[in-house]
Amino acid sequence: MSDTDSTLSKSGRAPGPWDPKPGAAPNAAPATPAPAQAPVEKEQSIVWAAASTLLMAGFLWWITGSVIVAGAILFGLFVHEAGHALVMNRVGMGPARIYIIPFLGGLAKGRREPKSEWDGVLVSLAGPAFGLLAMIPFVAAWAVMGHGEWLAGAFFIAMLNLVNLVPAPPLDGSKALGPVLTRVHPRLEHIVLLVIGAAVVWWGISTGRFILAVFLGLAVISHLRRGVWRPAWGTLSWAEAGRSLGFYLLTAALCAAAAVGAMLPVAEGAPVEAMRLGLAYLGVRL
Repeated sequence: MSDTDSTLSKSGRAPGPWDPKPGAAPNAAPATPAPAQAPVEKEQSIVWAAASTLLMAGFLWWITGSVIVAGAILFGLFVHEAGHALVMNRVGMGPARIYIIPFLGGLAKGRREPKSEWDGVLVSLAGPAFGLLAMIPFVAAWAVMGHGEWLAGAFFIAMLNLVNLVPAPPLDGSKALGPVLTRVHPRLEHIVLLVIGAAVVWWGISTGRFILAVFLGLAVISHLRRGVWRPAWGTLSWAEAGRSLGFYLLTAALCAAAAVGAMLPVAEGAPVEAMRLGLAYLGVRL
């Protein structure tokens, strides 16, 4: 056999550049590249964090006319979001970060989604529950100095947390009560949150809270387009749904009691009058 014959392929032709090299496995798969890591979200710059906080502080001072009340609401926002962030870190969603959104409020954002609906409920309720602690220094300052603005600051902190429990997207109440409604029927959450959201938008327009109304209106439209929620995390068990509803009602009761308590000195110790004053702030006249 000649050397020329040894270079021919079994098909009787000379091998080309597309053929595998001698000794190579004919069916060897190409090396698979390592999967790319998920991009890490950039941290918020100190400059933007300071600017957004100052913008929010100026806006609050403009609408309240009081440095003390504006400072109380801003402090309450930080403590409220810190409650979310602490529980996010606890359930494995962290490290969580806190953002101040000028003219709207605050946001606590984790790096991961909650592992379960139950974790999501705990994160949602942690903000309003923990946020009530922000009232303590303002109540203490009022007790020492007797100035009504300190008490007003405490009242607004309580109302901030109470309003957040309204089950309208994207408020905390929708994220805490929504999974309970889904446990009954997936479409129930969609319908109830849509109806309550529309009612809250109307309340914002009728009481002159136009920025809040626009913000919630956009959230309601997004909710309408999204349809049925929660395909990813699964559903609460009936026991978890019962605990979620109980914690939601308890947190709402605590926030309402704190708001009424802040109004008691103004109402000369009369709980009914204090409640009436609180409802008047919400635009409800009795």
